[in-house]
Amino acid sequence: MAISKPKHPPLARNDARRERTNDLVLDIAGLNIVSSRQPDAPPLLKGLTLRLKRGEVLGLIGESGAGKSTLGLAALGYQRTGCRYDKGVVRFDDLILQHNDEAMLSSLRGVRMAYVAQSAAAAFNPAHRLGAQITEGARCHATFSRQEAKRRMVSLFRRFDLPEPDRFGDRFPHQASGGQLQRAMIVMAMLCEPQLIVFDEPTTALDVTTQIEVLATIKKNIRAQGSTSALYITHDLAVVAQVADRIMVLKDGMLVEENETSSLLTKPQRPYTKELLSVYQVQRPRGRGTKKGAGVLLRGEGLDAGYGGGTRILEGVRFDVSEHEILGVVGESGCGKSTLARVVTGLLPSREGSLWLGGEELPRRLKRRSKEQLRRVQLVSQIPDSALNPRQKIREALGRPLSYFFPQRRPAEREHRLNELLSSCELDLKVADAFPAELSGGQKQRVCIARALAAEPDIIVCDEITSALDRLIAKGIVELMLDLQKKLGMAYIFISHDLGLVRAISDDIMVMQGGRVLSYGAGSEIEKSKDAYTQKLLRSVPQMRVGWLDEVLQKRG
Repeated sequence: MAISKPKHPPLARNDARRERTNDLVLDIAGLNIVSSRQPDAPPLLKGLTLRLKRGEVLGLIGESGAGKSTLGLAALGYQRTGCRYDKGVVRFDDLILQHNDEAMLSSLRGVRMAYVAQSAAAAFNPAHRLGAQITEGARCHATFSRQEAKRRMVSLFRRFDLPEPDRFGDRFPHQASGGQLQRAMIVMAMLCEPQLIVFDEPTTALDVTTQIEVLATIKKNIRAQGSTSALYITHDLAVVAQVADRIMVLKDGMLVEENETSSLLTKPQRPYTKELLSVYQVQRPRGRGTKKGAGVLLRGEGLDAGYGGGTRILEGVRFDVSEHEILGVVGESGCGKSTLARVVTGLLPSREGSLWLGGEELPRRLKRRSKEQLRRVQLVSQIPDSALNPRQKIREALGRPLSYFFPQRRPAEREHRLNELLSSCELDLKVADAFPAELSGGQKQRVCIARALAAEPDIIVCDEITSALDRLIAKGIVELMLDLQKKLGMAYIFISHDLGLVRAISDDIMVMQGGRVLSYGAGSEIEKSKDAYTQKLLRSVPQMRVGWLDEVLQKRG
């Protein structure tokens, strides 16, 4: 039996009568949001104005700290802790959100407006089944009966190409892939047919093949809904170009440029927009003779590895890294890329196979490797926040490898070397006395690079070092790594799910799936590979032009 809908007092509307635009869903005028904790800090949003029509998708683009998520949450009448409205008005379907209390706003969220978070894995409760969580909003708001909510959910599962739609809701979150979870979250957002959905970086943490699935889901189903509008927040122009009608470029809480998607991509007006477009043009200088006459520095032969007594993660992996070379390793999540990094650095002993460094076999276990062997192979991990001790100043983080690998150096020499490392990674010398929490994401990743360089290694394993960073910062990190390699001559194993980036900077590319190597060779050889998965990866790299996604979906049939 359907539950009767809860009654609420009338929502606050405009006091002044004005002509209502029937197709206008969201109208934000002159919005300022400031910090309530730091009154002297610059506003987070500075006089922003936004208008969103019914059925329209508006892209919000900009680097970290631009105010994209703050604006997206403000569109839902939500303020982050420590923030407050200063000026301006947020109207949703002619309702002034600032003039309504939290209970009223809660009655809108999940029914007339919805939010899709960046990480579905973190957003879903691991202790409850997906179906119960997806239909919870509809049941709590008494929008549908339990049976009707389940029927609509299963129907959306079918539209979103989720496996076993009649039973998919019985799964727990850990029983679904990252792409499946992200689509399940979109189902939850669309279940009550909201007028507005805010997508907050919904594909940032996904590999390119899974990203295609989620983008296709958004494009097909938001368009099919007809009356639903969306804000699509991202730092990736190539991605938002596939789903947005218009794009707003933000920087430091202000609007830089706004235009139709095709016009903004082909004729950007502002230098900052042109800079954002340039991040897709990173290219490693060629013709430096990196491979000619260079000996093999690191070789892996028949590597098998896994965790505990379970299934193998790596199966018979073989590779060579020559002196001064970059070996790119690509593949979707779970293919074994990071496991390979752990095997190479000794953090995970291989079960079978061998590793050779400069003609000398490396012990499988980290504890059995000599200090010299440890020095020669260094790792830069994906998440700098987990790689740096939050209680140690940067001086201590860089000082540990200096004192461990070079105990003969005097304190003054170590201090000089520490300053050299900071300068080489384009960090201010004052950073030495800062804690990690006082630094930006890009600065923390540069500190991790400096720490690896402190050992003066022969090879650095870069494990998804740009995946957690926005495009502009990631471009700076990649250019830094290329510049350091040119100056210092070390080799890299560059692990990434960004095949476009790997193709641009690598000498050889290794494509992995299910722990196995499917394709191996120079970029030109990979492009000619007959392996179906390799070709799928190549086709899934987003291109900076409108209509690319439609072409990919058409080829898939």
